[in-house]
Amino acid sequence: MSDQPLPTSARPELLFDLPPLPPQAAEAPVSLARRLWQRDGLRQAVVLIALAGLWEAAACWAGNDLLLPGVLQAARAWWDDLHNGELLTRTGISLGLLLQGYALGVALALGLSAVAVATRTGRDVLSALTALFNPLPAIALLPLALLWFGLGAGSLVFVLVHAVLWPVALATLSGFQGVPETLRMAGRNYGLTGLRYVLQILVPSALPAILSGLRIGWAFAWRTLIAAELFFGASSGRGGLGWYIFQSRNELMTDKVFAGLATVVLIGWVAERLVFDSLERVTVRRWGMQR
Repeated sequence: MSDQPLPTSARPELLFDLPPLPPQAAEAPVSLARRLWQRDGLRQAVVLIALAGLWEAAACWAGNDLLLPGVLQAARAWWDDLHNGELLTRTGISLGLLLQGYALGVALALGLSAVAVATRTGRDVLSALTALFNPLPAIALLPLALLWFGLGAGSLVFVLVHAVLWPVALATLSGFQGVPETLRMAGRNYGLTGLRYVLQILVPSALPAILSGLRIGWAFAWRTLIAAELFFGASSGRGGLGWYIFQSRNELMTDKVFAGLATVVLIGWVAERLVFDSLERVTVRRWGMQR
């Protein structure tokens, strides 16, 4: 047989004339109402207005200001106590204690998570501690805290640390364990080690889980503080928003009770919108890790 290649004939090229595309209809401009409705703040405001309308309707149906005051009556009480400084003073006391307990709890949680990520023993210890203490309500420790730390801010800070520590530590550890192996290998291939490896690879990848833990810890701490002040304030005669609510209830001033509750809700909403949403927007959303 000959080793010469067989002759091949050139295949003719086929050209087809494609029909022109049909004209596209111009998209109608988005109306102003639709553009406004796409804003999260406006939709939440509509929900709040609807809830206020339901509240006012329920108050009119009850017809008893002692049991359920109306929206305007509660708003008037809120403005009066805000103007005379009582509500600001109570809020300042609560926020001061909250920030102390929250900062200390987050610092301890990050430290435990770092040890758990570094060693297998630390991971086992943290898993055992979270399984034991995470289901325990922080407010249940308040009687012991009063025995150990007395009638002071230390008791409240102690229960706040307990409320924050375990959910933040658990979420942080889960975030670090969920970092894809591909990212870990990419970081090692670029020569990242030690602190640079943690800050540039592990922390950005685990940040969505860490932020979720910080959110949960904030909510737990805020609720625990108000509940603890209801009990702690009744014991010492001092306190923040929780004591304000408890004292108003004892004086049968239900409008002030609702004013205190509205302040608690407002502070929680502001923290979510201005702190956690902003932090999420400039980090995980900007990096394309979350929609």
